[in-house]
Amino acid sequence: MECTIDWGGPEGMLFVARTGSGHVVAMDGAPEGGGHNLAPRPMEMLLLGTGGCAAYDVVLILKRGRHDVQDCQIQMKAERAATDPKVFTQLHFHFVVTGKNLPKAAVERAIKLSHEKYCSASAMLAHTATITHSFEVQEA
Repeated sequence: MECTIDWGGPEGMLFVARTGSGHVVAMDGAPEGGGHNLAPRPMEMLLLGTGGCAAYDVVLILKRGRHDVQDCQIQMKAERAATDPKVFTQLHFHFVVTGKNLPKAAVERAIKLSHEKYCSASAMLAHTATITHSFEVQEA
């Protein structure tokens, strides 16, 4: 896996990342840090990447189990350390999974498998953060 990150120039803290898979993502800082609030912060990108990794796992596990999953949303909350490096210290994932006749046990199992086996991003963050999960299942 590779990426290139280019600084937008001396007028701010905008950075443009180009991924090895050919995608472009912008990141910026808060005005008090010299940014212009034009894009997500780098730590927000880390948080959303972790949520995306977990959501991907949960949907794939449910689909492979032949469950009729139709939507998956994760509402995430994170706390960071007060001092540098301001690592994540607490992460909470709340999954809202929608489908037809989805068994709660299957959703719970998919979340557990993601957390314990498949999600590389949360496995890395688990070294600094306590990770908790909750979920609800909605009928489509």
